[in-house]
Amino acid sequence: MKFLVDTNVILEVILAQEKSEEAKSFLTNIQGNQLFITDFSLHSIGLLLFQRNQHNVFEQFYYDMIIGAGIIAKKFNLTVVSFDKDFDRTDLGRKTPAEII
Repeated sequence: MKFLVDTNVILEVILAQEKSEEAKSFLTNIQGNQLFITDFSLHSIGLLLFQRNQHNVFEQFYYDMIIGAGIIAKKFNLTVVSFDKDFDRTDLGRKTPAEII
């Protein structure tokens, strides 16, 4: 199965928020070539990290998600992984990280 990972799942880990352990478990237990993100997510995460002067974190994130894995949902038959309930109103719906692991 392939997963389109929403920005909020990644930010949970980077910002050590409430659901960070769930998100981290998901991201580490799924093979990298099964994880996809949008260009918008990549830029949003980059912007946040650069504003926080965490260039090295972005560099590692970029390597892990883009170079080491691959970079949209319907076109590639991806399962959307998000904490955002707005995706529940789409044709594809969504799964939370916990529902996958």
